[in-house]
Amino acid sequence: MAQYFDNLDKIVFEGADSTNPLAFKHYNANEKILGKTMAEHLRMAACYWHNFCWNGQDVFGQGTFGRPWLEAGDAMERARQKADVAFEFFSKLGIPYYCFHDIDVAPEGNSIREYINNFAAMTDVLEQKQAETGVKLLWGTANLFSNPRYAAGAATNPDPEVFSYGATQVFHAMNATQRLGGENYVLWGGREGYETLLNTDLRQEREQLGRFMQMVVEHKHKIGFKGMLLIEPKPQEPTKHQYDYDSATVYGFLKQYGLEKEFRVNIEANHATLAGHSFHHEVATAISLGIFGSIDANRGDAQNGWDTDQFPNSVEELSLVMYEILKAGGFSTGGFNFDAKLRRQSVDRYDLFHGHIGGMDHLALALKKAALLIEKDFLGQAVAKRYAGWSAPLGQGIVQGQHSLQSLAELVEQKQLSPQAVSGRQELLENQVNLVLYR
Repeated sequence: MAQYFDNLDKIVFEGADSTNPLAFKHYNANEKILGKTMAEHLRMAACYWHNFCWNGQDVFGQGTFGRPWLEAGDAMERARQKADVAFEFFSKLGIPYYCFHDIDVAPEGNSIREYINNFAAMTDVLEQKQAETGVKLLWGTANLFSNPRYAAGAATNPDPEVFSYGATQVFHAMNATQRLGGENYVLWGGREGYETLLNTDLRQEREQLGRFMQMVVEHKHKIGFKGMLLIEPKPQEPTKHQYDYDSATVYGFLKQYGLEKEFRVNIEANHATLAGHSFHHEVATAISLGIFGSIDANRGDAQNGWDTDQFPNSVEELSLVMYEILKAGGFSTGGFNFDAKLRRQSVDRYDLFHGHIGGMDHLALALKKAALLIEKDFLGQAVAKRYAGWSAPLGQGIVQGQHSLQSLAELVEQKQLSPQAVSGRQELLENQVNLVLYR
């Protein structure tokens, strides 16, 4: 079989002094950090959609990449060709996982029967490709946002027939994910929101979305899927407002419908910043709420107000995110999926490798820096010291319900308490972090 990346063998680790652009400088899959290999810590995946389904087009211009498998022709033949190239890429990159939407891998067809048959046939192909290459599935999902039928959403659509069609796609995508050994199943509500309140019943749409998620949980247990269910938050775009705005909003939604033990979040860096948060904040928030699951690793552009999905390259930002993950015990079923795409001007086929090599190296370097922060533990010590009063009798009495407003008022008056502000030492801690990052 002809190879698309015929001028390249497998990417290897050559070390920080290497000048080879097609080699890893920091990602050494078998190097041990804090008792686990880099591969085990990072659990990295490449996405099917941006890499093999997008041809470089945008709202202002045509495609620039000229991918042969996206040209006109027999749809199933093109899908198999795309799978050949995708798994050639995954294997040569040496990335352990991949992720897909249902219609990334199989033609949607012109009817539900064509969709089912095409997806089933391509699931056979993916199963064979995984067996041949050893590449595993981090998560699968269904695309419930691209087809015009989903212009008003899928689960939140005013038409129950559209709701039912979306449920059918999720049914088949979950079954395929289980068969392929997927370790998670993701739901992204790209159009589960509203464009205007003039034609929207917020209570009705939330009730529909809650029932949809309950049905997903019911099916998970019915088929015995052992993976994690993940919701991916995003504040807006493509809709004006989406119901899964951020991690905190998702948690409130899950609590309302009794689903907080069934779902976790798949946090995307670019979605976090669109919500007005830092990537670091979203990860720390999800961990604090007990719903942290997985990450879509990318970044935005501060001068663009939309989701640009660029490859992650800020080691400073990634190190602080990695620090939170390591503190919390690391990933269980999740990992770092590169939901990132090339720029339209990056038209050389090998640019796919440059983007991923850089992202993998930046995550590996961030892992090493975060491990140093864990080992030095000055941040942990500073936080423990700052909140030490809550481990003392007064703090413990408050959190254990032994005090009322009246009893606290009496205590303060009796002891003539006059607490004074204590320095948070933010600048000192920032300097200490930078000493670790840049020394």
